[in-house]
Amino acid sequence: MDGSRGLSVPPCSAPLLPPLKAVVGCLLHLTVVVIAVLFSCVQKLFSDNVGKNTIKRKDSSTTSKVQGPRNGPVTCEQNGPRPLTIHPERLKDFVEEEYLNGDLTTWEMKVVEPPEEQLKESAEPVAPKTRKPSVRPKNEFLRFEDISAAAFKTQNGVQKTPCMYSRISKQYGVDIYLKKEFLQYTGSVKERGVLYLLTSLNQDQQRKGVIVASDSNFAMAAAFHASELQIPVFVIMSAGTSPSRVRMCRDYGAMVILFGPTARDAQSHARQLAQENGYLYVEEEDSAGYLAGLGTVGLEIYEQVPNLDAVIFPAGGQCGLLAGSATALKHLNPKISVIGVECEKFPVVQQSLKTGHCLTEHDYVTHPLYGELGGPSFGANTLKLAKKHVDQVISVREEDVLLAMLRLLEYERATADAEGAMGLAAIIADAIPDLKGKRVAVVVCSGNLPLPLLRHCLDRALVLDHRVCKFSVVLTDFPGEISKLLETIGREEARVLDMQKENIFLNTDLFTLEVTCLVETRDKPHTTQLRNALTEKYSTLKWIEQGRQ
Repeated sequence: MDGSRGLSVPPCSAPLLPPLKAVVGCLLHLTVVVIAVLFSCVQKLFSDNVGKNTIKRKDSSTTSKVQGPRNGPVTCEQNGPRPLTIHPERLKDFVEEEYLNGDLTTWEMKVVEPPEEQLKESAEPVAPKTRKPSVRPKNEFLRFEDISAAAFKTQNGVQKTPCMYSRISKQYGVDIYLKKEFLQYTGSVKERGVLYLLTSLNQDQQRKGVIVASDSNFAMAAAFHASELQIPVFVIMSAGTSPSRVRMCRDYGAMVILFGPTARDAQSHARQLAQENGYLYVEEEDSAGYLAGLGTVGLEIYEQVPNLDAVIFPAGGQCGLLAGSATALKHLNPKISVIGVECEKFPVVQQSLKTGHCLTEHDYVTHPLYGELGGPSFGANTLKLAKKHVDQVISVREEDVLLAMLRLLEYERATADAEGAMGLAAIIADAIPDLKGKRVAVVVCSGNLPLPLLRHCLDRALVLDHRVCKFSVVLTDFPGEISKLLETIGREEARVLDMQKENIFLNTDLFTLEVTCLVETRDKPHTTQLRNALTEKYSTLKWIEQGRQ
């Protein structure tokens, strides 16, 4: 009996099961309570964070719905330029306007009001605001800030041309610094204004394209820079345009169309095409944007040449350059004298300043030597600026302009046209005697001239400078007489360029002939020496006067 008791195991009696179930149930209940408490704590923390963010958003003064740059808003994983930051208090200045520097367009503005009033008004229906076409504001009057902005925006698109001391200075007693704008890619200063105009266009207009009706330097500048900016460009020219101009515009990338016998016909056709196809008709104007681009020349001159006394600009068709640059120079240093020069045959600026309004006599008139004499480029804005900032406008003779072209080619190896040589012509003609011994900058604005016309101008300039002369003499028609004449010319160290003889239509003896010679000399004293030597030997000498008086 004792052994069996030690080996027996007490059976699991039924009274032990109820306490075990109670313990398990308590543990499950406790677990559910802990989970519920943790969930409530997490939910409370999340709601607190959301509330803080909401309070921060309510504390901001304004909100706006802004569409980002043309390529979409820049995110943390997106490549591309980041838009310029605009403070909320400045957003009101850009409502439905195009912010060009940051490529932003603001569509809607909404001021956040206190929460109570906002909740009351949220139930009221709000009409959706439709987009209106963005119009770039045009300043009525040029400011120095516009010129500074143009200089910054076009600094990588145009050349910063040199303004160098010239060897011509010693000949005329003036320290001359030549601003060589003819070194621009298209050979003209008008690239500055054209580039700033084109970069100011909105994206939709750049996609449609621009159209120009001109055969001037403005058209070539528009053709080149529009092509560089991948803007479709069309140039309408009259049928009589120089073939070299047509070829250059096509080489720059423009679609050139020849239409009508005159410039007016080309302009009317260009306006019609622009209206029918949605192109933007671009012309040389006196808007603040175009003048600001041209005014960057004044900024560069001021930086490149210290202690300037005066700056000479071409006027007339280049009055935009004169007005824009004068605005910059007078803002930087009012003591600098700004002088405009134009041809005495077409004193457009002088007469306009006297009468107080722009003359329309020469509008849309294109001179083969002086280019465009008037038109939209010389308007009320340009006239106001010239009257305010330009100290004087003088006129020079055509002979002085041709001599200036010759001096630039000989001393500077610069093939300037009449507009480019206009400033130097004033110094050659001694039209401004007060500039003797002073530091003067002269703007050589362009160098585009057809080769046949350039050759003609230089030949004429040599005659005016008494370096090519023409005379005739009657000789007896015997052997050796022409040789004796050539020997006399050779002794005086002159060079015969051309010689012609005529013996049919003479009213003298039968055995006589008239010999006409075209001779090159060194200068005016050398020409006088040759003339005196021929006069002593030939009483029938006839000197053909064509030189400058």
